[in-house]
Amino acid sequence: MKTAKIISVAQSEQVGLYTICFNGEESEFQKFREKFKANASLNKDYKEILYALDRIIAKGAFERNFRYEGKANDKVAALSVYSKVLRLYCLRISDQILIVGNGGVKTTRTYQEDPELNGYVIDLQKFDELLAEAQINGTITIERNIITGIEEATFTL
Repeated sequence: MKTAKIISVAQSEQVGLYTICFNGEESEFQKFREKFKANASLNKDYKEILYALDRIIAKGAFERNFRYEGKANDKVAALSVYSKVLRLYCLRISDQILIVGNGGVKTTRTYQEDPELNGYVIDLQKFDELLAEAQINGTITIERNIITGIEEATFTL
């Protein structure tokens, strides 16, 4: 059983950028960054993803920046339009709220065929459900680019 917390990565007038920490470990986004920052063969793709995140923080988490993954009723998306093989999986809550997860190199036709990528998507799908429940029961609220109540909230997956 996993526990998860949301932490803020960056705030701007346009976007609140958040990430997930499982079981008190470093954040999923930090794991992604550590995994690819020194990888010379993927450096261009890695920098494109970071640049895209900078643009998103400045302008908004618009749908055109993402490729929806997962199921039709969840908010799991991949920030991959700027990269040919590297995927960063996210929960695109709105144009103003983005929760970044982890990602990896897509070497298969679909993410479901890769156990690592499939695991990242499944975790985000479960977390998306829990986040929706927390909004319904009032544990957290989302207003514009801020998620209120996340500092105290812990989710069990």
